[in-house]
Parts: sequence; structure tokens; C-alpha cells
Amino acid sequence: MNQILFSILLIIVGLVIGFGLTVLISFIKENNATKRINAMLENAKKETERLRRDSLMEIKEKTHQLKIEADKDIRERKQELKETETRLLQRENNMDKRDELYQKRESNLDERENKLTQKQQEIQMEQAKVEEIKNEQLKMLENISGFSKEKAKDMIMKKVKESMAKEVSIYINEQEVEAKLNAEKNAKEYIVTAMQKYAADISKEQTITVVTLPNEEMKGRIIGREGRNIRTLEAITGVDLIIDDTPEAVVLSSFDPLRREIARVTLENLIKDGRIHPTRIEELYDKACQEMNEKILQYGNDALFRLGITKMDPNLIELVGRLYFRTSYSQNALQHSIEVAELAGLLAAEIGEDATLAKRAGLLHDIGKAVDHEIEGSHVMIGVELAKKYGEDDVVINSIASHHGDTEPTSFISCLIAVADTLSASRPGARNDSLENYVKRLNDLENVANDIDGVDKAYAMQAGRELRVIVKPELVDDLTAHSIAREIKEKIEETLKYPGTIKITVVRETRALEEAK
Repeated sequence: MNQILFSILLIIVGLVIGFGLTVLISFIKENNATKRINAMLENAKKETERLRRDSLMEIKEKTHQLKIEADKDIRERKQELKETETRLLQRENNMDKRDELYQKRESNLDERENKLTQKQQEIQMEQAKVEEIKNEQLKMLENISGFSKEKAKDMIMKKVKESMAKEVSIYINEQEVEAKLNAEKNAKEYIVTAMQKYAADISKEQTITVVTLPNEEMKGRIIGREGRNIRTLEAITGVDLIIDDTPEAVVLSSFDPLRREIARVTLENLIKDGRIHPTRIEELYDKACQEMNEKILQYGNDALFRLGITKMDPNLIELVGRLYFRTSYSQNALQHSIEVAELAGLLAAEIGEDATLAKRAGLLHDIGKAVDHEIEGSHVMIGVELAKKYGEDDVVINSIASHHGDTEPTSFISCLIAVADTLSASRPGARNDSLENYVKRLNDLENVANDIDGVDKAYAMQAGRELRVIVKPELVDDLTAHSIAREIKEKIEETLKYPGTIKITVVRETRALEEAK
């Protein structure tokens, strides 16, 4: 029993001692942990302080660097502003000088204008005095002679006409002979006259192109602020823009079809693009010119392919393509040349001549028209020079020179080209003219000749290109026939409007008839 108690007591003592040791060990561990924590906190504080100092140093360095860069940028900006200010001051000084110069010029112009006005008034006063003196002298002469001015003039003109009729006819005949010797010079004058009359007669129908607009607002955009867009378009393209009350349409007017076509393409591209201002106009105009050059080459190559012609100089092919944008009495020059080439080829084949050479001559017979508005001279002379320049055959050169009768033909092909040219120009529908106008023009042409004394009959021939006049031989002699031809020529030029030239032939025929019984 005592052992049991002793054992229990020992167990209790052991437990007490174990508990005490556990408590002691726990206390010691807690104390050590506290010390370690304190040490770690102290190290953390020191590390934080070190990092703070390093960050402050880095921030200070970056701040200093940014300040240096900012100072450098400010100095550069100040220098630029100073230079700009200097340039502006210099421009201002230059403008002041120009303003002074313009003011001086304006004052000089005003002074000159005043002097011119005074001189004009003085000249007008002197002219009035001269006219007054002239009238007084005429009245004195009328009183002395007993004839009025008109009566004396009529009497003198009548006597001169009666006494000088034959001399005038002889003189005109001599002048015509001399003119034939100078045929080339006279031909140039006739061509220039024909070109002027053609422009006046055909221009209403052949010199405009209408461009359709998407809406009426587009007209204002085409005109631009203060008209700068339309002025730029007209200056660059060389075409007049007519903007009137026609709804949703703009009219392009020019005698040059190529310029009109380039202007049309440029304007349509501007309308599609929507950005209409001078710079964009120049860009699209350059683009349209490039496209047009490509089209010209394509037209030339297509014409050669259609006719089966090969080996032609590229520059000459381009000139052939340019004929597409030229007209002859409202007939497209390229289409006319192709027709002449095809007709000449068929005729040459019929008589056993070289059909290919005939086609080549027919295609190039009007090649001078491609540049006759740029080079001085008739299209025949220009065409001959171009054919020689690009090494064409002598037959082709002679065909170009002789197809209007300016030069004698040297081959059958040259004669065929003249025939084919006449056929293409005179066929029905080739040239833009109604039947009513055509008949009226021929009747007017014949009536001009029939109204002259001594004329028996007059016939308009060659589609109005020639007037054949038959006179009465018992009333008209050979010299008077020349006077009648001259009189008909002058009346036609004064009273009729026609394209090209009209050849007037006066025929005086004397027949001796006898009847044997």
C-alpha cells in the first residue's frame, strides 16, 4: 500500500516537474522568438531607410537630368522664335518696299493717263477742225463745178467703167497668170481664208462638250470661292467653262477637240473624287493628259491593225492617233483617213497596184492635220515634211502632196488617193449637213451666178466645191469671161457662208453650125 502511494506520489511529482519544465522551456522559446523578431524589425527598418535614401538619390538625379533637357529645349525654341521673328521682320520690310514701289507706279500711270486724255481731246478738236475745213472746201467745189459730190462720183465711175472694162479684164487676166506662177503662196492664203470661214460656220455645233452634273450644288463647287476653281480649270486646260441656267450640266467650249476631251475627263474625275481645289485640279489634269496620250497611241495602233499596216515610226503612229481629235468639215479626220485608205486599197487591187502601199498613203494623206494648228503652213506641206522626216516611201510623200492638186501626181497610187479622198468626203452622211441645207446651199450658189448679165446656165458640182458657169458667147467675150468669174467669186465671198473653197469655172463656147441639104 505504501508502495502504491509512493508510486502515485512519484508520478505526481514527475508530472509537476514535467509541467514546470514545459512552462520553463516555453518561456525560454518565447523570449528567444521575441528577440529574433525585434532583430528582424530592426534590420527591416535599416533596409527601408537605405532604400528610401537610394530612391531619393535616383529621383534627384532624374529630376536634374529632366531639368537640363528642358532648359536645352527652351533655349532651342527661343532660338527658333528669334529666327522666325527675324524672317517676319524682313518680309514686312520687303512688303513695305513693294508697297512704296506700287504706289509710285500707280502715280506714274495716273499721270500718263491724264496726259493721254489731254492729247486725245486735242486730237479730237483738231479732227473736228479738219472735218469742218474739208466740208467747206467740198461745198466750194460743188458751187464752182455745178455738180454735187454724188453726181460727180457717179459720172466719173460710169466713164471709168465704160473706158476701162477691157483694160481691167486684161489686167485681171495678167494677175491670174501671175498668181498661177505663185501658186504656193496663193494656196496658203486660200487655205487660211477657208479655215476662218469654217470656224465661223461650224463652231456652234462642233466646238462644245456637255458634262452632266450629279446635282446643282456641284456648280458652286466647280466655280469655287471667288471663282478660283473655274479660273484654274480654264487656265490649265485652255477650255472655256460655260455655267448657265441649264440644269445639272456644264458646257465646255473650245476649237481644239483634244483639249475639250482632256478637260471633260478632268472635270468628270473631279466630280467623282469630290475634292475640288486648284492643287487637285492640277493633279487630275496631269493624270488625264497621261491617259489621253495612252489613248492616242491606242487609236493609232488600232488604225494600223485594222488596215494591216506594219513597220511605222512610233512618232508617226502617235500623230495618226491624234487625228481622232481633229475634224474636217465636221467629219472625224481619223475615220476619214481610214476610209480613204480602205477605198484606195480596193481601187489599187482592182488595177493591179500595191494595195498595202495605197492603204499606207491613204492613211497618211491628211497626217498634217494632226499638227496644223501647232505648226505654220498648210496640212499638205506639213504632211509632206512629216513623211520625209520619218522616212516614208516617195509614193506616199507624193500622194500627200498631190491629193488636193497642189502638186502633179507621179504614180497611179497618188491619183487613187485623190479619188478616194473625194469619195470619202462627198459620200452621203459623211459630213454633218441636212439635205435641206445642202440643197439650199447649192441653189444659192447657182443663183449668185444666174443673176449676172451674160450668164446662160450655172451648175453647182462636186458637192458645192465647184461652180460651172456657161455664158452666152454672143454677149460675152473672152476678157469679159474673166471679169464674170471675178465678180462671181466676190459675190460668193460676200453673201454665202461655206466650208472649204469653191472653184469657179466660166465656159464660153462658140459653135459654127451648117446644114447640108
